[in-house]
Amino acid sequence: MKKDSVFKDAQRPAYDFKFNKEVATVFDDMVVRSVPFYGEMQRMIAELTKDFAVKGTNVYDLGCSTGTTMINLDKVLPEDIHFVGIDNSEEMLKKCEANLKKAGVEREVSYENQDLNHNIELRDPSVVIFCLTLQFLRPLNREKILKKIAESLPENGAVILIEKILTEHSICNRLFIEHYYQFKKRNGYDEIEIAKKRESLENVLVPYQLSENEALLKSCGFRFTEVFFKWYNFTGLIAIK
Repeated sequence: MKKDSVFKDAQRPAYDFKFNKEVATVFDDMVVRSVPFYGEMQRMIAELTKDFAVKGTNVYDLGCSTGTTMINLDKVLPEDIHFVGIDNSEEMLKKCEANLKKAGVEREVSYENQDLNHNIELRDPSVVIFCLTLQFLRPLNREKILKKIAESLPENGAVILIEKILTEHSICNRLFIEHYYQFKKRNGYDEIEIAKKRESLENVLVPYQLSENEALLKSCGFRFTEVFFKWYNFTGLIAIK
């Protein structure tokens, strides 16, 4: 696993964050060091997907990145459940396909290079996963894609959503962000790296409050939502149609 040093250079000019080849090469290290309890999140995603995935249907991983979620799902789901990994980065999809092959995944997997800000077609889904993905879609497009997913899912179909969120109160928001930065420092990132990555994400990652995500899911056709993971400003939600 190549170590993430994308934002190490203090002289490097600021730019909007992109999932390009540079990021794809170090993404597996980046996400483990940047997302608290990432391994536990993945385990919980796999458990919940197993609870709701239906034989003969498709499980969608939207923003599949380097394939960690599908590799974990492959260990627990029947072989007649197909995977569809969608990402807007060709470099991520290349890494994803290589990682699944290396992990010995033999089931049918489709890799689709699509921008989720645009209309997508879902074929016979039973579970749709957004692992730190919806937050990167433009706010105006989030309702469109969630309505499309709700229309495509069968009764009791599920959306599993991991998001970085804002708190309801500014005091806690400030404290939670500070504790998150301390987490990143413990994982070896310095002040420059943290500051430059924060700047690069400002116009790219737009978080909602938990209540806003819950209201959005319900307005798009899901019967109920439930929080299954919470760590400061990171939250896992499951929504059932």
